[in-house]
Amino acid sequence: DDLHAKVQAAFAAGDAPAVTDLEIASTGVFARSGMLEELTTYAERDKDQLQIDDFNPGLMGNAYVDGKLYGLPFMRSTPILYKNVTMLKDAGLDPAGPKTWDELEQYSRVLKEKGKVGMTVPIDIWFYEGLVAQSGGQMLSEDGKSAAFNSPEGVAPVEFWKKLSSEGLIKIPMGDEAGPTADKDWSNQLSAFKFASTAGVTGSLEIAKGNGFEMETSFMPSNVSYGVPTGGCQLVITSKSSDEEKQAAWEFLKWMTSKENTIYQHKHVGYLPTRLSAVESDELKAHFAEFPQFKVAVDQLEFARPRPMENAYPEVAKIIKEAIEKAILDPKVSPQDSLNQAAEKANKLLSK
Repeated sequence: DDLHAKVQAAFAAGDAPAVTDLEIASTGVFARSGMLEELTTYAERDKDQLQIDDFNPGLMGNAYVDGKLYGLPFMRSTPILYKNVTMLKDAGLDPAGPKTWDELEQYSRVLKEKGKVGMTVPIDIWFYEGLVAQSGGQMLSEDGKSAAFNSPEGVAPVEFWKKLSSEGLIKIPMGDEAGPTADKDWSNQLSAFKFASTAGVTGSLEIAKGNGFEMETSFMPSNVSYGVPTGGCQLVITSKSSDEEKQAAWEFLKWMTSKENTIYQHKHVGYLPTRLSAVESDELKAHFAEFPQFKVAVDQLEFARPRPMENAYPEVAKIIKEAIEKAILDPKVSPQDSLNQAAEKANKLLSK
């Protein structure tokens, strides 16, 4: 949010950077307000060099706004499940699981008896989008003009979280420190699982090694199916630069999103390899064989879906988060009622 505000302010002042790394859900707002250079003609001109079909199709849903190309995938991610395998083995649990919501609940009951919690999970819109997808639902209607998250499929995740939280099976921290609290609980072996971006694989492996436990990763557990939102950023060019700057920026975009660079970034950080040729390369095949924790997010892309890019969605996301917090914190508030109220507010913003 801070980066986007700074770019918008710089653009208004006539001093925008030629290139910025833009969060995917904000691409629609920036593109429709005229702040971004459309990249379709550049891509067609340099199609042999760019090889746009080599980008993973699961990551391209947010690269287009209204059918036009505005970004190239860079620093892309999905949430995955991080597991303390040592803790699971000590509790007599199969480290291959939990593969479903039911298994997550069962595992958490066993872990509670050992004085642990199954998972510390912040109310993060990204994780919620995943659970809605796993339940067979959508965040918004097909035309993006109205809320769909107050459907049974959107209510199910909140009911699930509320039930597990009320029974002390999972911990749901609130406030600005919710994310760091979840990371700390996992690092300090108070909770066995965390949802987090694939961008954290390298760092989490180091934490696990330093704290003396074995770590694995797996898909987010399924409900009626697997499902996961993609996330992260894409490189874009701002529209007010000179033609010379735009051409230089395009050269930079092509270079940054090359096969070699996506391999390097994936191996050293964990962000998804954005190109199919990178995934199929001998270098990454050897890397996955040595560190299978990195491959999970790549495989999970089969079940990925783009994030909504309606102009109002960043604001709608905040309304949804507040509604989920209210439903979980207050025993008297039902998830359905809270999400219905949120949908009313969201519809006013989406229908404008």
